[in-house]
Amino acid sequence: MDKLLGTRLKRAREEVNLSQGAFAKSLGLSSEYISLLESGKRTPSFETLLKVAGFLNKNVSYFFEDRRPAFDSLFDRAVGENRVEADERVRKDLLKFRATCERYLELEETTGRRLALAPQYARISPERLAEEERRRLGLGNEPIRDVMGLCEVNGCRIIRQTLSDEARIAGLFVYDEEHKAAFALVNANEPPGLQTLIAAHLYGHYLMDRADSPIIDNSDVVVDEYVSLYPPREQFAQTFASRFLVPPDKLRELVEKDLRAKSLGFDDVLFLKRYFGVSTRAMLRTLRGKGFLPEAKFEEFFKRNPEDREQEVFGGLSGQEERRSRTLFRKSKTILSDRFRLLAAEAAVTEKARAGSPPSPPASGGSDE
Repeated sequence: MDKLLGTRLKRAREEVNLSQGAFAKSLGLSSEYISLLESGKRTPSFETLLKVAGFLNKNVSYFFEDRRPAFDSLFDRAVGENRVEADERVRKDLLKFRATCERYLELEETTGRRLALAPQYARISPERLAEEERRRLGLGNEPIRDVMGLCEVNGCRIIRQTLSDEARIAGLFVYDEEHKAAFALVNANEPPGLQTLIAAHLYGHYLMDRADSPIIDNSDVVVDEYVSLYPPREQFAQTFASRFLVPPDKLRELVEKDLRAKSLGFDDVLFLKRYFGVSTRAMLRTLRGKGFLPEAKFEEFFKRNPEDREQEVFGGLSGQEERRSRTLFRKSKTILSDRFRLLAAEAAVTEKARAGSPPSPPASGGSDE
């Protein structure tokens, strides 16, 4: 156990680019003591382990879990968290996800278009992380019109798949260490606005928690009222997601300079949620958290059905409507991303050229695979 702890401690330290001496100094420990820990010759006290884990933004369990292939751990963890009678259906959902991920990597190999990983951050607040990542990507304070596409081109492949209710999964993150490849699964049965928030939340895990993969999230972890009941990494990812999707400076600018309202009305909330491309409820929670919406109005607006009013005022829905799909998919369905489809089309041309046959245009339309 000490050797496993030492190995994982060394890996985590190297991930944040700190020497043993600098790491020890930051923790108020000696470099000799850190060396003994990493070589497995000393067992830390629980208080020291908590200090180390907090500094590295890791759960304590990270230092004791023997690393298995990411997808093997995913199956064990996901099925273990569900009822016995649901095990087989959940396993089938995850096997389908795994097959899509493997096909994605095959397409990248065929086309030579392998994604590079985004930087992995450490020792940073979620608010600062959102600001730094927006700056790195050149987003400024403007809305992200396609957060899933943005995640993909920055190394976190997004798979949207309808999952059975028994799975009780809103999203999950897997980092395949062998192939240095990251994947996020978003439950396509969730409302579109919630899918956007889930994708941003999982992107936060991608930037901070790759070594803790796999991470399985139910829908409560993307609800501000419930996320505090979950581990710190979930609270971190949720705060990051909210700040990443809705930059506070831009929100303040719109409220104070454009709307110029001392008290926001429901129509103002709908305008803002359409502007930032999030759900009504996510917008309401953000406005309350920033002090733009008093609790009484928050509760009043939260109970309202936004679709009819949005249709009446703006002439149509933004695509981020609040309702969950009225007709949930009975059969598991995978909704392939634009990048996946582009790679598939390019791979088809490449494979036909290798076989010596003239290429034909790729078929259009959806896919259940």
